Amino acid sequence: MGLDIGDSRIGLALSDPLGILASPLMIINRADEPAALKKIVDIIREKEVAKVIAGLPLNMDGSRGNQAEKTTSFVATLSQYLTVPIEYRDERLSTINARELIQGVRKTNRATRYDAAAAALILQSYLDETARNIDQPEGPNLPTE
Repeated sequence: MGLDIGDSRIGLALSDPLGILASPLMIINRADEPAALKKIVDIIREKEVAKVIAGLPLNMDGSRGNQAEKTTSFVATLSQYLTVPIEYRDERLSTINARELIQGVRKTNRATRYDAAAAALILQSYLDETARNIDQPEGPNLPTE
């Protein structure tokens, strides 16, 4: 599962069972944080999610700013309710990229759909990197003495 954690909304995305393709799932309103946490935990259990990939909004220079601290605080709280691992993924520009992908969506739906699309982009980057690492050969088999 991919998460794009914002101040107002949390975008969720899921991968297919083979871990090849990420798709936007939904947006959760964060106004009631305990309810948002419960909804995420319920979805993780219902969908039998094996790992959560949370976007970490780093500054353009790679440093952690206020938004990154808010995100890590939310993830720390979420992790108290989960047994699955949570990893962070640099999400710089993910919302901008999501907006470019959703140009054709009606204006009234765009703002909330960006969050789920950004979560899918975050998760897809993780899936792509994981697939590249699996496909890489380990090197020649050298004889041992």
